[in-house]
Amino acid sequence: MNKGFIESVFGYIGGVCLFLWTIITKLYQVPRSFKLIVNQIVSMGIGSLPIVVVVSLFMGMVTAYQAALQVGGYMPESYLGMAVAKALMIELGPLLTGLIVAGRVSSSLAAEIGTMKVTEQIDALESLAVDPIRYLAMPRFVSGLISLPILTVISELVGFFGGGLCAVLLFDIRPIVYIEGLRVNYFPHELWGGLLKALCFGFVIALMGTYYGFTTKGGAEGVGKAATKAVVSASILILFFDFLIAWIVF
Repeated sequence: MNKGFIESVFGYIGGVCLFLWTIITKLYQVPRSFKLIVNQIVSMGIGSLPIVVVVSLFMGMVTAYQAALQVGGYMPESYLGMAVAKALMIELGPLLTGLIVAGRVSSSLAAEIGTMKVTEQIDALESLAVDPIRYLAMPRFVSGLISLPILTVISELVGFFGGGLCAVLLFDIRPIVYIEGLRVNYFPHELWGGLLKALCFGFVIALMGTYYGFTTKGGAEGVGKAATKAVVSASILILFFDFLIAWIVF
């Protein structure tokens, strides 16, 4: 393997880890940055809510339809609700929410901070004795950790509703039977494992977006490249953590 490639990989990993450590050292200033964090939660969380709701509704409907299509007639009707609940809580809810928010938020963070970087606005903050990591990166990092689990819970609830619509309207399953099915073979670690995934996804999305924003170079073209790299990196890491947590928890 090319020595230069290995050096670049370890250099990239080291740069991300150092940037993460810098953010962690600023977490004690969370109370001071409360308003900034709330603003970012509104931007990242509430701003992503419409697309998450729409995708989750159809995700639940598709899951219910495919489950009924594959096993219809072979098991009780209540098992349709169970199949939808397990699919959404364990995998589809956290993963699709993470990928949707990664596409919307990581690129936005990288472009926003990257534009400030190439136009020397970050240098201006430093000249005014404002720590750019505390002011720009840390609030976005904390809001990512808060927003993703909340969005995932909303996504799962909307998915359950979509699956119920499909079950009632297309397969004539009574609502009470579907709702009872949601509770069949429920295990708490399925919910908490999915929320742990969401927490890690929020961490990845905020970290990649801010890291590439702060390392942007080369004017407008560099901003575009940073946004693209942020989305690609966040998506790959989301899939990696999805597998890792599934392996450990489930």
